[in-house]
Amino acid sequence: MTGATQAGAQEPEFSVSRFLAFLAMVFGMFMAILDIQIVSASLATIQAGLSASADEVAWVQTAYLVAEVVMIPLSGFLSRAFSTRIMFAVSAAGFTLMSLLCSMATDINQMIVLRALQGFIGGGMIPTVFAAAYSIFPRNKTAIVAPIIGLVATAAPTIGPTVGGYLTDLFSWRWLFLINVAPGVAVTVTTWLLVDFDGPNLRLLKNFDWIGLVSMAFFLGALEYLLEEGPAKNWFEDGRIVWATALSATGAAVFFWQAFRSRNPIVDLTTFADRNFWTGSLASFVLGVGLYGLTYLYPVYLARVRGFSALQIGETMFITGLCQFVAAPIVGRLIVKIDLRLMIGLGFLGFAAGAALPVAITNDWGFDELLLPQMLRGFFLMFMMVPINNLALGTLPPEKLKNASGLFNVARNLGGAFGLAFINTALDRRFDLHVERIHEKLAWGRRGTLEFVAKLGVLYGRYGDQAGEAATRQLAALARREATVMAVADVFFGLALLFLLMSSLAFLMHRPVAAPPLDAAH
Repeated sequence: MTGATQAGAQEPEFSVSRFLAFLAMVFGMFMAILDIQIVSASLATIQAGLSASADEVAWVQTAYLVAEVVMIPLSGFLSRAFSTRIMFAVSAAGFTLMSLLCSMATDINQMIVLRALQGFIGGGMIPTVFAAAYSIFPRNKTAIVAPIIGLVATAAPTIGPTVGGYLTDLFSWRWLFLINVAPGVAVTVTTWLLVDFDGPNLRLLKNFDWIGLVSMAFFLGALEYLLEEGPAKNWFEDGRIVWATALSATGAAVFFWQAFRSRNPIVDLTTFADRNFWTGSLASFVLGVGLYGLTYLYPVYLARVRGFSALQIGETMFITGLCQFVAAPIVGRLIVKIDLRLMIGLGFLGFAAGAALPVAITNDWGFDELLLPQMLRGFFLMFMMVPINNLALGTLPPEKLKNASGLFNVARNLGGAFGLAFINTALDRRFDLHVERIHEKLAWGRRGTLEFVAKLGVLYGRYGDQAGEAATRQLAALARREATVMAVADVFFGLALLFLLMSSLAFLMHRPVAAPPLDAAH
């Protein structure tokens, strides 16, 4: 047995103050993850408010993601060196301050810099919570603690666009950031006063691995940039993507070389020797594809095909978050009763079913038609997330948890980045293919095409001599709409296949020793 399950290992005591401290940390993590997506539905409003171009305003989200992905693996080292209390309280305070400054930004350059700082500082809260969940509580509290972090990690990006849409419509885009200030202060004060999980180990700062830090920043930061910007820039046809790829590859080579030769590496990669951890990280990567990819794909369809506003999209997608809340207590009971590997396999199968149903999507699908796919997505996200966390992190020795948590969380974030890059590229290419095929079927001179245009011309009779031209434009618009629907269906099909293939991965993991029941004596 390993980690907390080692024979003779003394489990930590449970206390109310420790649980309250943990809840405060969870709320801080919720804010940090929510802010990834909270601006996505309001970028057009921010663009107008800051007089920015479309390319510039995209960096409001990209800068946050690039900076956050660098901090997440670094946070394990920092929390070991300075303690969980200092690491988390400073992260929460810095995130709150950057949120306030973002709300006061007067131009796009200020906003981009502040968003990068917000993502970098706030990114330290996410893996710190995961590490604490599996190190500060006894095993018989797993059924309570694990669903909490699983719910927050999956629900926050799901409801982000909804929250952002409401705040922007009801107040202004500045409230996307102001909403963090009061809770951020409360989280900072609470964690500073109540967190007492460990002490600092400043000896780790001796011979600090600066080469590892800089190379990791180039590796992960450039990788996140090229995945975010690649689809829009047609990948390697743009010189910036070529440079980002070269920079990421060079940073990766130096980082891995340094990680295996340094006596005190910035990130300890030997954790991947544990089978449960590397398979769990791979499962987390694919979960990230589904979590962030489907949160993006549904709004693409609803906006481009149905013409829904940000608020309407948020209301349509809210059912996924609701199902996650319903599933959380159910999953909490099941993880102490059945094989976690079976839960993960069923989770991927259910998630595959949720992605397979919209393969039949048409241009008139709305809330009713998307209800069941979204229910399956929300419910089975929890069936995957919580057991994956438990098998990947819950079986590791406590001294490895902080480092491992950073690696595990960066796998999920990179999965989301790869997923979005795949989805955008696939949408563009399948759209072009379907448009070409539709144009072939609607070739001018074909009897069916001429009859259809003639009927449209009658409908557009009010345009007089321009009726034929208006009918032709309408036919072209209908062709583009149908091509978009078919491209979306193709992506759903590809994602369903991926999740179906992943359903067997869980059985590569070792079966852990079952946790004691909830009412077991400590």
